[in-house]
Amino acid sequence: MNTTVVNHVEEKIVSIELDSIRLQAEIVLPKNCQGMVIFVHNSGIGRYSTRNRYLAHLLRQTAGLATVQIDLLTPQEEAIDLRSKHCSSNVQFLAKRLTDATKWLSKYPFTSNLKIGYFGEQTGAGAALLAAAETSTSVGAVVSSSGKTCLTNEVLSSVKTPTLLIVGENDLPAIPTNEDIIKQIPTADKELKIVQNASRQFKEAGALEEVARLASHWFKQYLSDVSYSDNSTNLYGSLHKSYANTLTDKPMTTSK
Repeated sequence: MNTTVVNHVEEKIVSIELDSIRLQAEIVLPKNCQGMVIFVHNSGIGRYSTRNRYLAHLLRQTAGLATVQIDLLTPQEEAIDLRSKHCSSNVQFLAKRLTDATKWLSKYPFTSNLKIGYFGEQTGAGAALLAAAETSTSVGAVVSSSGKTCLTNEVLSSVKTPTLLIVGENDLPAIPTNEDIIKQIPTADKELKIVQNASRQFKEAGALEEVARLASHWFKQYLSDVSYSDNSTNLYGSLHKSYANTLTDKPMTTSK
């Protein structure tokens, strides 16, 4: 395990041992954090993605949350998956890995006292929902971004965890899919947010920051005992002007 401390933020690179395999993970712990968000990628590339690291940075800076970036595939599996996509498209496989990694983190001394949330994108969002359905008592909140899922009605009806679904207005196939998902999830603590003028990858100016703002608000509400103050329009713009010039306060469409 490697540990680095910079500006009251502790970073740990750990190996999560699950039976015969080891998964690599990066854990970043702000001082006095009360919650932890596990990013659910559908490939090993996700941990090194500039986009994903930026999202994690925003969650730490604006909500004071710890973040965990896990490679759910081993290097050998990743090499095979580059050709076959067998693992990265298998929601059940990813959910099992996520559940096992979550159990490991719940016993790891530096994260055992933190409430857990999942942030999943595309196929990873389906894995996050499935894992939450199977371990609802240990997962405090789920955020799905551009979620793609082949989960059955039976599985979705078992999701009791507070769930936020985020899709882009221009991601037309994802909107009806997520509208159907939100109807099937029985918990009252659920919302569907549609980011105006945004595509599936949220590459438009201010769109990714809006995703981070919505996710921060949701996780802070369910993972922290500290009240959340949404003054993020100026805050997000000042955090990374090199990434986006401003955070546009876009109108939102909400479903409950």
